[in-house]
Amino acid sequence: MSEPYLQHLFAERIGGARYGQSTAIYKFEKIKRAKRAALAAHPGAEILDLGVGEPDEMAFPEVVELLAAEARKPENRGYADNGDAVLKAAAARYLERVCGVPGINPETEVIHSIGSKAALSILPACFINPGDVVLMTTPGYPVFGTHARYYGGQVFHLPLTEERDFLPDLEAVPAGVLSRAKVLVLNYPNNPTGASATPEFYERVVHFAKKHRLVVISDAAYAALVFEGRPLSFLATPGAKDVGLELHSCSKSFNMTGWRIGFVAGNELLVRAYGDVKDNTDSGQFLAIQHAAAYCFDHPELTARIAAKYSRRMDALVATLRALGFRARKPRGSFFLYVPAPRAVVRPDGTRLEFRTAEEASQWLITDRLISTVPWDDAGAYLRFSVTFVARDEADERRVLAELARRLGEVRFEFA
Repeated sequence: MSEPYLQHLFAERIGGARYGQSTAIYKFEKIKRAKRAALAAHPGAEILDLGVGEPDEMAFPEVVELLAAEARKPENRGYADNGDAVLKAAAARYLERVCGVPGINPETEVIHSIGSKAALSILPACFINPGDVVLMTTPGYPVFGTHARYYGGQVFHLPLTEERDFLPDLEAVPAGVLSRAKVLVLNYPNNPTGASATPEFYERVVHFAKKHRLVVISDAAYAALVFEGRPLSFLATPGAKDVGLELHSCSKSFNMTGWRIGFVAGNELLVRAYGDVKDNTDSGQFLAIQHAAAYCFDHPELTARIAAKYSRRMDALVATLRALGFRARKPRGSFFLYVPAPRAVVRPDGTRLEFRTAEEASQWLITDRLISTVPWDDAGAYLRFSVTFVARDEADERRVLAELARRLGEVRFEFA
């Protein structure tokens, strides 16, 4: 039993004396609980997990073998701090060869990250003072905003709507907000919408940043997972390096989620600031992991194989959902499919169940149909499906999607 006074020692940023007393349940915890309840109610049944947000396969064998070889080298055993030259040089080559970003200086314009999440948690310390504003898209990945609030900053949300192709309306930011804004955080291809940016949009972003004196943070965790053409990098935009940074990761592009490795690149002064705070936050990722990542950045054909699989699965998932009445459209990249949530379902006996939110629809899908999705109600009611469901091979992919069609085909969906 803890001493009573401990309850009053927590920082206000995590709830202060109220910490641990909230009854609110985080969305992804609700999903986990619903999965457990569904399995308990249906022992031995198969849950079709189309909500998972990470790759379903291991890293490539040659990458694992390289990691093992690098781990055996005595020179790699110590603190990595802000890294050696191996990953930095590979990252600069990758940005030029794959993303069309020439002229990145690996010594001054690149530093590794222990995954993009770590970078997004470190970067607010570089910029945010109490009262400063961060512009962030919603729905989206909240980590930068969470840490900005820890430092006394505020978050202004830019809704991503289908009418605007899930690109934010920069001109809709009130002047009073812009006068206090320091950072604009973007993520394309986007989680959860799967939407991609355009060169024209990034050109507007650069102009907007210079006009309003903003730093741009481009979270490009899914950038290389495109279904055709070259990945679109913010840093490839003229003037982008004057105002911003881009975060790249091996997690999704090379099936290395648990390895926790990526890099931050861009404006030299901003990279230096990230490195200074990082140097006081962690001691760097294991050099063997950095060197394995460098191998990956020099072998983008690995990502092409992953993207081809996701593209194949996405074609089949879109066709399956469209046949059932869902308004599904294949994105240009990522592994997410974002579709309007049904407003009601009609069972075979004619009974009708209405859903007020996407969360209610998602909970019904897992409870009644044993299908896991992720709901988003931030800017309209949507469900996020992922093509990273577990399947042994192409035949098993077809089996999973046929089972999805069977389970959903037993009812009728109504949409707004």
